[in-house]
Amino acid sequence: MARLHQRRRVDFRKARRLGPNDGLFVWTRNCQQSEILSPSQWDGLPARITVRILRFTTTIRGFRHRRITLVTTLLDPELHPAEERVGLYARRWRLELCLRDLKTTLGLEPLRCKTPDLAKKELLACLVAHNLVRGLMAEAVAVHRVELERVSFKGSVDALRQFSDALSRAPNRTLRRQLWADLLLALARDLVPLRPNRTEPRALKRRPKPYPLLNQPRRKFVEISHRSRYWKGRPRNYRARN
Repeated sequence: MARLHQRRRVDFRKARRLGPNDGLFVWTRNCQQSEILSPSQWDGLPARITVRILRFTTTIRGFRHRRITLVTTLLDPELHPAEERVGLYARRWRLELCLRDLKTTLGLEPLRCKTPDLAKKELLACLVAHNLVRGLMAEAVAVHRVELERVSFKGSVDALRQFSDALSRAPNRTLRRQLWADLLLALARDLVPLRPNRTEPRALKRRPKPYPLLNQPRRKFVEISHRSRYWKGRPRNYRARN
């Protein structure tokens, strides 16, 4: 399921109607080959495909109404009701937040390893850590009956770091179980506030420092005298010296 491209025009009078603003359309493959596909991949595409198009209007108090059109290959309206598909699209931002947990919270955005094998190991290690933290959050939700989306991933990582030292030094199994129960209780109590329709802009909270990039070996790098006023968008002769 995805957002329909803005250049496609939809006329529900030409569709097989499934409901209000819900219908089946037949798309035909273009006669001109796509530039991003090889000839064999292009020949493997079907000549025609049936898609389902949904259209709804968002009504958020304090904001303008927006008309959104979705396209999906889930054609059965009984197995996949339109209201359920619209609700899933409204929750799509959760995927962006999960990617933020991987890239920002776990520090996976810049890969530090230089070889492909080590980069794969680094990715695998971060994914294992991510799954372990998610498992901890799921256990806290199951034990204390709280909403999963309100359990903070960053808070869970911080709490696990605080409890890990005490868990490793626990002299017996009974104390470790008690510490683990306290950890789950701490996660269940420290919930994210309920903020419906909260906006999450794609923007940096911290601005980059006004220094040039160290893109040369140190023995060849020429440091400019006015480095405190350097900015990447300044005239090119500032960067030409480096």
